[in-house]
Order: sequence, then C-alpha cells, then structure tokens
Amino acid sequence: MSYTQASSMAAEAAAAKYRDGVEGEAGAALAVVGLSADRAARETAIRDDMIRVAHRAGASIRQISDASGLGRKPVKAIVEAP
Repeated sequence: MSYTQASSMAAEAAAAKYRDGVEGEAGAALAVVGLSADRAARETAIRDDMIRVAHRAGASIRQISDASGLGRKPVKAIVEAP
C-alpha cells in the first residue's frame, strides 16, 4: 500500500488531536479512542439516514428494528426526527 505525504500528515494531525500531548501507550490509546468515536458517529449518521430511507420506501418500524438491532422506540424516534 502506498501513502502520499499529504495523507500521512493528515493521519498524524488527526491522531495528535486526540493525544493532547500525552506520549506513549496512553497517547496512542487516546488517539484510537478518539478516531474510533469519530468513525462511529459517521456510521451512526449513515445508519439513521438509511433507516429514514427504508421507512419512506415502505418498511415498517418492526422490520427496520429487526434489521438494525435497535428497539422499536429508537427506530421510531429516528424516523420522526426532523
């Protein structure tokens, strides 16, 4: 795999954002936690968008709940959100 200098610098900057000056294993762990939280937030936003698409296309709350692993109340809240 090949990386450009720009992508390498972007990765270093993203990790440094969460390290907050902490070195060693603790700093590395903080970087992974922060980057993982960012990714989880993006994935959640995509999931919620697709839940709304499925509902508009005719899927029931129960069907979406079963497919997503979420309860019916959270699915209903996502569908009804502005």
